[in-house]
Amino acid sequence: MASLPLVTRIKLLLLDLLTYISTRRDGTINRFLFGLVDSKTRAPATKVINKTRVSTSDITIDASRNLWLRLFSPATPASEPLPLLVYFHGGGFANYGPDTKYFDHLCSHLAAAIPAVVASINYRLTPNHRWPTQYEDGLEALKFIDTRRHDILPANADVSKCFIGGDSAGGNIAHHVTVGVAERKVRFEEIRIVGVVALQPFFGGEKRTESEVMLGDKAPVLSVKQTDEYWRAFLPEGADRDHPAANVFGKVALQELEFPASLVVVGGNDPLRDWDKRYVEWLESCGKRVVVANYPNAFHGFYTFPELPEFAFLLRDVNNFVTSSI
Repeated sequence: MASLPLVTRIKLLLLDLLTYISTRRDGTINRFLFGLVDSKTRAPATKVINKTRVSTSDITIDASRNLWLRLFSPATPASEPLPLLVYFHGGGFANYGPDTKYFDHLCSHLAAAIPAVVASINYRLTPNHRWPTQYEDGLEALKFIDTRRHDILPANADVSKCFIGGDSAGGNIAHHVTVGVAERKVRFEEIRIVGVVALQPFFGGEKRTESEVMLGDKAPVLSVKQTDEYWRAFLPEGADRDHPAANVFGKVALQELEFPASLVVVGGNDPLRDWDKRYVEWLESCGKRVVVANYPNAFHGFYTFPELPEFAFLLRDVNNFVTSSI
């Protein structure tokens, strides 16, 4: 941690404090305390990122479920078709939203860097809403975007070039939503999923990996104790971490499904590192195209720290993957 920029070290100390004061003894979150320091951003708004103007707006999908999306639209020539990235934020299925400062910043930069229209989904959170609520919310959001595309998306958005993405727990959701579309043979009007963007996706199992043992309580941001608490709050009562929502490997005959190419981002200083490597190996064994972005020094959630060099690497690698997949 000493080699990290000072601003990063200060942020990590504040994050540890936030986690400590807002987590009850049983592992649940005190939403009031968490909300005091979970910095939010408002929409509509416009920002300029590397000379690209990005506009944001919030769109309700289903108010009764607090299901909504934040749309990030880069200003590009009307003749330039833009791919669509449907994004699911991380937070252990328990925290944050598209309006959280970190995820608003990340999605704004992705929209400018690719460039692409980004739809960041606000799904329901644990512990009030367990598996498979988040996957159902994700599929419902896709259906909504497909049927309402002419009303909510810029005219040059090309939904036939749709990517499903997410970080950490959001990467887990991205995987399962994409599998669900393939398994159920969902037929959209125009959406066609051509790729998955998984940033340090959250998978697991009962048997500890080497990276969990080595980094479990030493790496910044995420500990194995926290991952266990997240799984307990998310999985069905009585289920263990070998439930197929967590331990996806071999539970679905993926080689028989129309699962698209994937970009998997792996952090060398992340307790989830070995699970992410196993995910890559599993996808490849199923005959699927996988691009790996391996950042040896990256800890979990590095993409919420724009001062780190890996943040720029990520924007570059996502841009390259999207460009090569459309």
